[in-house]
Amino acid sequence: MLQSNTIGEKIAAARKNIFLSQTELAQKISISPQAAGKWERGESLPDITTLNRLAEILGVDLNYFSESFQSLSVSNPTPDSGNTEISGIVKSTGNINRDMSKLNLADSDFSGLKNLSNNFSSANMQRCLFVGSNLSGLTLNKNNVDGCDFTDSDISKSQIQGSNLQKNKFNNCSLNETVITKSNILQCDFSGADLTGTVFKTGNFMKNTLENIQWNLTSFIEMQLQDITFTGTFNECTFDNCSFYSTKFENATLINTFFKNNRKFKRVKFINCKVDKITYAFLKNNLADLKGVVVLE
Repeated sequence: MLQSNTIGEKIAAARKNIFLSQTELAQKISISPQAAGKWERGESLPDITTLNRLAEILGVDLNYFSESFQSLSVSNPTPDSGNTEISGIVKSTGNINRDMSKLNLADSDFSGLKNLSNNFSSANMQRCLFVGSNLSGLTLNKNNVDGCDFTDSDISKSQIQGSNLQKNKFNNCSLNETVITKSNILQCDFSGADLTGTVFKTGNFMKNTLENIQWNLTSFIEMQLQDITFTGTFNECTFDNCSFYSTKFENATLINTFFKNNRKFKRVKFINCKVDKITYAFLKNNLADLKGVVVLE
């Protein structure tokens, strides 16, 4: 468990180590000095997205903030068991039913596993393999998932909350009806993914690769969308109360796609795009620059 007083002490120590004042730190994260003071006194706790930003500013690894992550070592399998012992946790070719939350899972191979459920909450997962796994219904809460490979996995109907997802591969994954809230999604590759019914809510979506995506009933709600190029066909998708920075729609077709109360939307570039009449009306209401947009008959 992340303890607020421990994190506060570590924030203060790292800040002082780089000769940064509390006010200067607050300015870099766009919070008040009072809020930063509460963190350092242990009166409140930054969320995982803010912790990731703090780690970048203070020049520390995300693990620096937690003493609860436990190291994991991989030993050789016994000749006839077919299982790999991972610090007392058995990795088989089928299901994992052990609680693997709050662990430091680095360079581990979980490919082909099934029914992981909520066994990974509050875990730090770095450079792990989940290729071809059945993760449907997975719950991730307050996780750091960095440099992992989920290629060809089923992550449908999952719940991902308050997590940091960075430099992961979601190639050809099914994320149908998955809900991702209050999370930082940075430099991930979603090429070939099925995002039908996927909901991204209240977080950051930045510098991700989005090629050959299935955009059906996909929702972005209160998200910061930055350094993103949207391509492909969008059917009944939603962009509601989002902020757009260096974002463009290129060679895209938008059908019955809803845009409401979006900020910085005049800066969004539309390049060789086609839209139906109702989508055009939504774009116009958002004061979009409609050069490069053709209305379908």
